[in-house]
Amino acid sequence: MNEFLSSVERRAFRMAQIAVGNDEDAMDIVQDSMLSLVQKYSNKPPQQWRALFYRILHNRINDWYRAQQQQSRWRIWLDKFRDGDDDQEDSISRLEDPQPDQPELNLFQSIAIQQLDHAVQQLPLRQQQCFMLRCWEEFNTHETAQLMKCSEGTVKTHYSRALHNLRTQLQEHRDE
Repeated sequence: MNEFLSSVERRAFRMAQIAVGNDEDAMDIVQDSMLSLVQKYSNKPPQQWRALFYRILHNRINDWYRAQQQQSRWRIWLDKFRDGDDDQEDSISRLEDPQPDQPELNLFQSIAIQQLDHAVQQLPLRQQQCFMLRCWEEFNTHETAQLMKCSEGTVKTHYSRALHNLRTQLQEHRDE
């Protein structure tokens, strides 16, 4: 197994590096892929290891993109909050590429995401569910009502209250 991992390490790292554009994340992805192969498939015949490894690597890269997308959703919502914009326009088109050479901005966004996460956790359960379904999962009012098994009016009320509570809580963090 060690010989196989040594033979694919550089190519896998380069693939991950190209895919994610970040050496540290690429190394984490490759290491996670290798660990997963060893833990789950070391008992398989060596002829299958290559295909299994690259499938795992591909899945890890996709997982990384999903995680980045979720973080972007928080950033989009935070931008909307800062601008006081609650409309449903295409926020992704307004999202700029991450700037790795701006550590202050990255730190601010990290702190803001933590504050938002904490504020969402403080919401009453129904408001929290409504906010997550509407804002995070991007379901419309009708779909959210079906998922929550309530009326559309109830969804609108919970969502409005959630936004009001979050603005209040996050404003307190700004004022500190």
